Amino acid sequence: MTTVSDETSKDGPAAPESDGAHQASQGETDAAAATPTDPEAPDPELSDSDGPDLDASAADDTAAAESEAAETGHATVESSAVADTDEPPTDEDHTDSTVGAAESDGVDDAATDDEPVFLDTEAPEAPDTEAVVAPPASAATQLDPADTTWWKSAIFYQIYPRSFSDLNGDGVGDLAGVIDKLGYLELLGIDAIWLSPIMRSPMADHGYDVSDPRDIDPLFGDIALFDELITEAHDRDIRVTMDLVPNHTSDQHEWFVEALAAERGSAARARYIFRDGRGDDGEEPPNNWHSVFGGPAWTRVPDPDGSPGQWYLHIFAAEQPDLNWENPEVFTDLEKTLRFWLDRGVDGFRIDVAHGMAKPADLPDMDVESAGLLQNSDDDPRFNNYAVHDIHRKIRTVLDDYPGAANVGEIWVDDNERFAEYLRPDELHLGFNFRLAKATFDPTSIRDAIENSLESVLSVDGTPTWTLSNHDVDREVTRYGRLSPVGSDTDPDGASDTDSPTVDVDLGILRARAMLLVELALPGTVFIYNGAELGLPNADLPDDALQDPVWERSGHTERGRDACRVPLPWEGFEPPYGFSSNPDTWLPIPDSWTRFTVEAQLEDVGSTLSLYRQAIEMRYQRPEFDGDTVEWYGAPEGCLAFRRSVGHLVCALNTSDVPVGLPPGEVLLTSYPLIDGQLAPNSAAWLV
Repeated sequence: MTTVSDETSKDGPAAPESDGAHQASQGETDAAAATPTDPEAPDPELSDSDGPDLDASAADDTAAAESEAAETGHATVESSAVADTDEPPTDEDHTDSTVGAAESDGVDDAATDDEPVFLDTEAPEAPDTEAVVAPPASAATQLDPADTTWWKSAIFYQIYPRSFSDLNGDGVGDLAGVIDKLGYLELLGIDAIWLSPIMRSPMADHGYDVSDPRDIDPLFGDIALFDELITEAHDRDIRVTMDLVPNHTSDQHEWFVEALAAERGSAARARYIFRDGRGDDGEEPPNNWHSVFGGPAWTRVPDPDGSPGQWYLHIFAAEQPDLNWENPEVFTDLEKTLRFWLDRGVDGFRIDVAHGMAKPADLPDMDVESAGLLQNSDDDPRFNNYAVHDIHRKIRTVLDDYPGAANVGEIWVDDNERFAEYLRPDELHLGFNFRLAKATFDPTSIRDAIENSLESVLSVDGTPTWTLSNHDVDREVTRYGRLSPVGSDTDPDGASDTDSPTVDVDLGILRARAMLLVELALPGTVFIYNGAELGLPNADLPDDALQDPVWERSGHTERGRDACRVPLPWEGFEPPYGFSSNPDTWLPIPDSWTRFTVEAQLEDVGSTLSLYRQAIEMRYQRPEFDGDTVEWYGAPEGCLAFRRSVGHLVCALNTSDVPVGLPPGEVLLTSYPLIDGQLAPNSAAWLV
């Protein structure tokens, strides 16, 4: 791996490194992504129905603006994007108006373990067997079965359904809301949507506890509505992928209800991981494993006669018992699930906890001291066991029966060699790589993340993936905008070091815009989390609004992930900002989000939304984005620059606090206007 040891220059990046620098192959990439809309044609409307979208007057204004933009192309926007200014960016000069108060995520590090307790003696109620029978699968196919490599350069847009758009007015997003906003997604220019879980669930973990994997939860709609979504999305050349949760089920799944009522050693219990306890009368858990959400990973249940019984494993919440993947019934059932959705035209799956399904037979103790909440290491016995690869091979065999379908695995594995094993030709198509999302806003960290990500797929000719945020991590605006913690040596207030760091939202927005250009300049597949295109920060939520199981299981020491899951603001000047007709949304939307609405940004050529639209369009239309490798330039201190190996697009990033010179070439796009021809602090540029 190369390191950041390039000779620096005060005048800007020099020529590419003579030694060839780092060139990590992505493999042969057939760029078959959807072609952006003809620039001479008017942009599609934001909404296709009369649901709670922009009001009539705003919609008329939007249509007029989009028509004007279509007539002139993007020349006006590009010209504005690279216009010089006389002054460096300040809090008052940020692209978006200044937020009045600093924000805080309020996260503490400490966690307490729950004591093992018995479940209630009554088993959870079984799912309603009288539920409406799902209509038969339509004669749908994947969007384009002839295109089997579309995913190699695609832009996925992750929809967290609870928070995207609510059309039925219950305060929770739904499938009708997704259908209503397909015009917006087409306008944005993405290739595919990834739906977080919409299967039937009691919602102990907001859908990641599935009670019926072959049905839609009524909270979101029904099968017929899902079929409509597939059809309408495909009509717009947008693929639909959905979350698959194979590691565990809900405790209300009919299998687990049956297991609780069964005897030790029964076939019903063999579908899950039940074990006798240690110590006198089995009063201690089978091992010392902790839940990722906090507390023990084992819960004891009574035997059918009411006496203290066995323990069952749940790597996550107690309502999410882990399946036993050594039992052939488990895959047989998953295959039914895969084919059920693929036969309806689903274009693929995001596999939750793709590195965690297989457990070691002897269930050895873990290193509790090194394990934190919502994370794992490569030597953690709860995850990344070699038997998991056989499971992925079986899944791939099913997907290969559906040309045009692809899967991406959630893989929290740091070692490049181990990570690459998941991307062998008979396993996953793509693997989520979180290095860029974990990188701090400095050249060394960012370059290391890029080089590592490229190297991690090199040995298997795999495709690199890039993301800056998702439903499990803080939004990039908040991460990049964090300042020194309150009470640190640089903070004048002298408060405790355990207090939350302050967040400069406007600084975070500048840096997030810059990182968007870095991300889209790289070869491979990109994942955008809904709301990132609006520059949303984490929301500062009151304690009584928190719903993430992490909050309860950590003894109220970890606030969990709710702050990055708040509903999107669409229009208007006060909550719920067009997300719903109901002001009582499932998580409260901050009063300060007026400037982040789609309505406020759509016609503003300097907005974050406009930057996303323009950058995505360029990525597809410009030949300079060709090439599977990157070549590094020397760069001034606080900067980095690289170019694509074939098309020779150059991306330059300035993380310093002073303007710097640019490499030679024509400027295509900048994340913030140039200052006297130089790259502004906390900004990035594309050049050819």
